[in-house]
Amino acid sequence: MATASEDAVAADLNVQVWKMRRIIKNLDAARGSGTSMISLFVPAKGDIARMSKMLVEEQGTAVNIKNPVNRRSVINAIASAQQRLKLYHRTPPNGLVIYCGTITTDDGKEKRISMDFEPFKPVSAALYFCGSKFQTAPLAGMLSDDSKWGFIIIDGNGSLFATLQGNTREVLQKFSVDLPKKHGRGGQSAPRFARHRVEARHNYLRKVAETAVQMFIADFKTELGHSDLFDGRLRAIVLKIVDIAYGGPNGFNQAIELAEESLGDVKFVQEKKLIDRYFDEIAQDTGKYCYGVADTMKALEMGAVETLIVWEDLDTVRHVLKNSLTNENTVLHLKPDQQKDKTLFTDKTTGTDLEPIEATPLLEWLAQSYKNYGTTLEIVTNKSQVGMQFCRGFGGIGAMLRYRVELQDSETYEEDAEEFDLDDY
Repeated sequence: MATASEDAVAADLNVQVWKMRRIIKNLDAARGSGTSMISLFVPAKGDIARMSKMLVEEQGTAVNIKNPVNRRSVINAIASAQQRLKLYHRTPPNGLVIYCGTITTDDGKEKRISMDFEPFKPVSAALYFCGSKFQTAPLAGMLSDDSKWGFIIIDGNGSLFATLQGNTREVLQKFSVDLPKKHGRGGQSAPRFARHRVEARHNYLRKVAETAVQMFIADFKTELGHSDLFDGRLRAIVLKIVDIAYGGPNGFNQAIELAEESLGDVKFVQEKKLIDRYFDEIAQDTGKYCYGVADTMKALEMGAVETLIVWEDLDTVRHVLKNSLTNENTVLHLKPDQQKDKTLFTDKTTGTDLEPIEATPLLEWLAQSYKNYGTTLEIVTNKSQVGMQFCRGFGGIGAMLRYRVELQDSETYEEDAEEFDLDDY
C-alpha cells in the first residue's frame, strides 16, 4: 500500500510528464525558415565548460554561412544558447536541455524563442543540433513507461496477445480456433474421436505457447528452465492467472481489472482507481466532491480541494481581464466557443471593453499553481472506460474535497453530455 507521501510524489511526476508532453508538442509544431533552430542536450554529470567551448567553435563555423539572413539567425541562436549555458555553474543532477532559435509564426512573422530546463529524467547523451526544427526525440524517450505488462487471453474460441504500458493498451496478435466438441457418439469410433479432440487441444495450446514466445520473449530477457509447451522464460515471469468470462478484447479489459493488485504501479490502473474513488464519493453523495470548472475553481479558492482531477486535453482557457475605469481584474474560464462571445469581454454595468491581460490554458495554469493551494493535481486521460466517462459526463475537471462544501452555483457545462449511470462503473 503506497503512503500519502509516495502518492504525492507520483502525482507530481505525472504533472512533470504532462508539462513535458506540452513542451514537446509546442516544439514539434515550431518551424524556422533557415537552419537557426538549436537543440542542446547536456547529459547528467556533463561538462558545462566543454559545451561552452563547443558552442564557440560552432559560432566560428557559422560565420561561413553564405545566406546573410540565415547566418545572422544562426549566430544569434548560438549566442542565446551561450547565455543560457552561463546561467549554470554546474550541470543539474538530471542534465540540462536548451532550445534557442528563430521560428516562423502562423501569420508569417519571425519570433525568437529561448528556453532552458532540467528534465524530470536524466539526459543520457550529449546532443547538439542546428536545423530547421527542434530535436525532441530524446525528450519523447523520457515519456515512455519503463514497465510493460503482457497478457494472454485464451478460451475455447481463440487467443489474444496484448501489452499494457502506462496508459497504452496494444493488441499484438489474435487468432481464432475451431476445436472439436464433445458428442455422444459411441461404439468403436469413440476412442478415435476422443484422441482427435485431445490432439486438437494439444496443438492449440502448442500454438498459443509458441506465439507467446514470439510476442513476449523479446521484451522479457529472463533465462530460466525448460518446458514442453510453455517456455520456461515466460513461466518464470507469470504474475497471476485469472479466470475471465470473455475472450478477445473484452477478455483483455477484464483481465486488466482482475490483475489490478499485480499491476499496482501501472498508470492505467492507478488512474482507474482514482476515478473510481471519485465516482464512489458521488454515488454515496458525501458532499466531498465537485465537478465542472466553476465549482471546482471555487472549491480550490476556498482551500477545500484535497485532490484535483483534470483531463489532459481540457480545452478551457483562463482569461484575466482588466477594467480600465476601476483598475479591477476579472478572471473568466472559457471554452473555445465562449471565447467568440464579445459580450463576455465587456463590463455589464458600464459597457466598457475589458482589456485582456493574460490568456492561459487552464490546465497549464493549474500545473503551475496547484501547490499554492495545498492540493494534489492528478492529470488523467480518456483511454479507460471510467476516464472517458469522467471527461464526457463531468466536463473533464473535478475534485475530491477535504470536507463537505455547499456549492450553490453548480454549472451545466455539456449540453450534449452523454447519459451515465455510476452503477455501471
